[in-house]
This record gives sequence, structure tokens and C-alpha cells, in this order.
Amino acid sequence: MIKHTTIKTLITLILTVLTLTAAKAQVTVDARLDSAAIFIGQRIGMTLEVSADRSKDVILPQWDSLQQVAPGLEFVRAEKTDTSSLDDDKRMLLRRRYYFTAFDSALILIPELEVKVDSKAYRSKPLALKVVTFDIDTLHTDSIYPIKPELAPPFEWAEWNVVICFSLISLAIIGLLIYVIYRLKTNKPIIRRIRNKKPVAPHKAAMEKIEHIKEEKIWQSEDSKEYYTMLTDTLRQYIKERYGFNALEMTSYEIIQKLQEVNDEDAISELRELFQTADLVKFAKYVTLINENDRNLVSAIEYINQTKQEEPEQKPQPEVIIVEEHRSKVAKRVLLISVVVTSMVLLAILAYVGYRVYMLTL
Repeated sequence: MIKHTTIKTLITLILTVLTLTAAKAQVTVDARLDSAAIFIGQRIGMTLEVSADRSKDVILPQWDSLQQVAPGLEFVRAEKTDTSSLDDDKRMLLRRRYYFTAFDSALILIPELEVKVDSKAYRSKPLALKVVTFDIDTLHTDSIYPIKPELAPPFEWAEWNVVICFSLISLAIIGLLIYVIYRLKTNKPIIRRIRNKKPVAPHKAAMEKIEHIKEEKIWQSEDSKEYYTMLTDTLRQYIKERYGFNALEMTSYEIIQKLQEVNDEDAISELRELFQTADLVKFAKYVTLINENDRNLVSAIEYINQTKQEEPEQKPQPEVIIVEEHRSKVAKRVLLISVVVTSMVLLAILAYVGYRVYMLTL
């Protein structure tokens, strides 16, 4: 007797477990309306809930805007599907809101909603919706009023965020285009590189310029004026930095007079002859010989070597200079194409901003 009772108990437990397992694996579909009745033209919401295993592929019903779901009932829109977990994330609950409307008074029977789970169809229960009309007093026409005008929607900054953002982008692009076009017209680099330049002693800077004159062999050219201009400018700059008076703005005679205060006659005798020759070449169209040009170059070098002052070693103080670079034809063409493309993008953004402003102000 005890054995039979034990066997029955085990069978009951097994059936219970199997029943619970099957219940958990079931798919449930539930649909409900927010209300049982609406007025003509009023919207009604419907909530559809589907529970199924997490691994299942669930397809919810969809309709096009203003599509008739049932005779006299039109679909308006649907919200995004909300998904939540059930049974320790083994199952899921899908919830979606649908909105419908009707324009005729009637009792509408909403058919079963079909949901497909792994290509298998499941249906909700049918629903009923009553659409009622307004009672109009035809005996007292004074109680009938015309249609009220549309109310202006409240101002919301969120609607203008896109317009403001693209407007700021447009202003930035306009400023960039103005800057680039100005730099192109003035033949200046778009981005100026800045580097540090270590200070150079006056005599070293002068000797570097003289070496450049020697390498270019300017003194051998027929244009003596260019040669003597470069040579005397180098000496004037050296004298300015070496002795501290502005030799660049002084005449040759004034420079010699000033140098007599700090140099002896032997140091400036050949320098005086160099400046006199340079004045004749620049202002009197005097034609010099190559050996004369060569001698004056040597005189400039000897004067710098005789009067140079070796500065004590110290920590260099860098000087900031701006490096101007010349653009090639290819670089200019690329810049022009970039300006054109950017201008087209700017026009597209401005058109979009104008359209958005127009739509928001309707």
C-alpha cells in the first residue's frame, strides 16, 4: 500500500514539473484598450504584451499610417517596443503601444492581433470599441459655434537645438573661408609656423651674408649696383649691432664720422673707400671692374675681422620668428578646390537651416 502511494506521489510531482515547464515555455499574447469608448475623431491607445523565451524571434503586427485595421478604425502610429526580462533573463516580455482613431459612430469589433514567434502564429483575444458622436442641439442654433483657430504650440528650446547648432557651424565655416580667401589673395601661408632662432653674434651674421654674396658671385655680374647695395647693407647692419647707432638710416659720410670716434684711421681707411665707391655706383652710375669689386669685398671682411668682438658664452635667449612658406601651384589648386567644396557644404547647411526655421515658424 505504501509503495503504491509513493509511486502516485512521484508521478504527481513529475506531472507538476512538466506542467510548470510547459507553462514557462508557452507564448502569451495579451491586448487591451485604454478605454471601451471614444468620441468621433478621438485617439485610443492599445497595449500589446507578448511573453516568450529569450531565444525566440518575435514579430509584432505593423500597419501603415491611416490603414484600416477594422471597418471604421484607422491606425495612427506606434511607439517603440519596450523589452523587459522574466525568469532570470530566460524569458522576455515585449510591450508596444498602438494608437487608432475613428470618424464614424459605431460599435467596432477589433479582430485578433497576430504575433509570430519563430514563424508560428499566436493571436490575442478580439476587442470591442464603441465610437460615440456628440449630441447637437438643432433647435438652439446659438449654441453652435464655429471652429476655433489652431493654438500656437508652446516655444521649446529643444526644437531649435539643431538650428542653433548648424548656425554656429555655419558661422565658423564662414569665418574660416574669409580667412583662407584673404590669405590666398595676399599670397600668405594659411598656417604660419613659428620657430625659435638662437641669437648670432654681429660679426658671424655679417660673415654669413658675405659668404652668401661670394657663393652667388654677385660681384662678377654686370649689375654692380645690386652687389654694392648688398655689401653696404651688410656692413651697416654689422655696425649698428656692433656699436649701437642706427647706421641703416645714416649716409656714408655720417657713418665714417661716427666710426672715427670708436675706430682708428687705419681701420676705416679702406672702409671709407668702399662706401665712396658704393655711392658712385648707386647714385652716379659708376662702372667698376671685377678686381675692384673683389678688393672691396676683401676690405669689408678685413674690417669685420679687425673690429669684431667675441662675446662671452652665455645661455642663448631664443628669438621667436615666423616662417613664411611659399605655396606651390599644386598646393594653391588644392586650396582653391577645398574652398569651393567647403562653400558648397556651407550652402547646403544654410539651406537646411532655412528649411528648419520655415517649418518651425509655420
